[in-house]
Formats: sequence, C-alpha cells, structure tokens
Amino acid sequence: MINPIGVMQGRLLPKYQGRYQAHPVGYWQDEFYIASKNGLDCIEFILDFNDAEINPLLNEGGGDEILSSVESFGVAVKTICADYFMTAPLHADDEAVAVRSNQVLKRLIDRSGEVGISDIVIPCVDHASLDNEDKVENFIRAITPVINDLEKKEINLSLETDLAPDPFLDLLERFDTIRITVNYDTGNSAALGYDPEEELSAYGEKITDIHIKDRQLDGGPVMLGQGDADFDRFFKKLREFNYSGPFIMQAYRDDEGIEIFKQQLAWIRNRMGILNAC
Repeated sequence: MINPIGVMQGRLLPKYQGRYQAHPVGYWQDEFYIASKNGLDCIEFILDFNDAEINPLLNEGGGDEILSSVESFGVAVKTICADYFMTAPLHADDEAVAVRSNQVLKRLIDRSGEVGISDIVIPCVDHASLDNEDKVENFIRAITPVINDLEKKEINLSLETDLAPDPFLDLLERFDTIRITVNYDTGNSAALGYDPEEELSAYGEKITDIHIKDRQLDGGPVMLGQGDADFDRFFKKLREFNYSGPFIMQAYRDDEGIEIFKQQLAWIRNRMGILNAC
C-alpha cells in the first residue's frame, strides 16, 4: 500500500504571525497550489486558538471554501491538527476554559463531518500534558460525551501525548470505542527518548495519523536524519500493522524558503522507498 504523504498547514508558506505551523489567515489557499506542485497528497489543516472563529473549519461557508481548493488542486484535507486544545485544554482546571473547549470540539466534529475529515489530532502535550491522574480523569470525562458523534460520523480523535507506551495504552483502553486512536510523532518520540519498537508494540494497530519530523534527545527540531529519530526501525516495525493513514511532514523549516522542506521530502521518500523494497 502506498500511503498519502502530506504537509502540516503553514509549512510551505511565509510565516503567519511569526510561526510556520499555523493557519495562515488570508492566504491559506495558496498552500494547495504549492503542495500540488511538489507532489503532496494532502494538507493537515490547523485549528489555532487565535483566529479560531475565522478559521474556515468553524466559520460559515468555510467548508465550501476548503472543498473548492481540494477540488481545484487535487490535494486532500482529511486530517486536522487541533492546536487550539494545547492552549485551552479539554481537561483544563479552569471550568470555563474546559466548557468552552468542549463546545469548540463539538462544533469541530460537526463541521469535520461536512468536509470529509477522518482524523482530528488532539495534542495532549506541553501545557495540555496528561501528567497526572486528575488530568487523565478530566480528559476522559471531556471526551466521553462526543464518542457517539465520532462513531456516527466515522471520525477519529487521534491523541498525541508525551506518555510512555504503557500509560498511553492504558489511557486508550479506558475508552470503549475504536474512534479514540493515536497520532504518532517521530520527532517527539525521539526527544522523549522512547523506543519506537516498544511504542508500536503497545499501540501500533491504533495509529491513524503520523507526523514526520526529527528531534534530538531532549532537544528541538533538526533536519530529517540529523536527530535521534530512528526512522529505519520505525518504518520496519510499522509494516507489521498495515498502516493505511497519511504521513504528515512536520519537518524542520527555516527562513530560506521551502528548499529545505523539499530536501527533507526527498530524503523521507527515499528512506520509505528503500524499506518498502526490502
């Protein structure tokens, strides 16, 4: 099986408010042409906390705008990275924040069904880390009410966490549904010092979305192949699970434009090609 290769929204465009990973308000449509020109299959859309209400994922008529760009350029939008919930966690101690975030999640699920989204990535890292049992319990209580909607619309909530393999698997098994799945991030795993074979042995069959980047142990992003991510071991182990989802390029980017992105895209395609031939 040939998996789709896509890009995290914003990575192919000039920075938006100083960030590459962002929903670039006012010029997000431009990325579809660039993605198509570089042979990418899809874009993982971003829902930021800032500008959420004018994001086409939530605003009136936005779904039609997204579908128009998809049709015009042949670049799909099947996944969302909901960075909104890193700033305003679903399990926030502040009840008002948690209630508002749950309302946003319900709206996002409804709109995702209209656009044809298959996966919504929920980042549970940094400010939104599930680093104690109270937060885990609050998170489960927040997610449980939307499970019926996920099942009806056949949408996955793909969790990105900094949990070690066993605690992460324990969390997943506390949900009685196949719609709570895993977003696997190669760079974050490397930075945390986790073993990809151990991680995939724990929950490989539950992975529905993969972010491709490289990081050094306890460090930040670097060019693919220059950090501590063991891509060969990861891809070899992944083959055991018949993974059918996308590989989303979230790789290192600098101010030199997208040439570095193109180099890394070629690098990862080469690595995947070698492993597929084995």
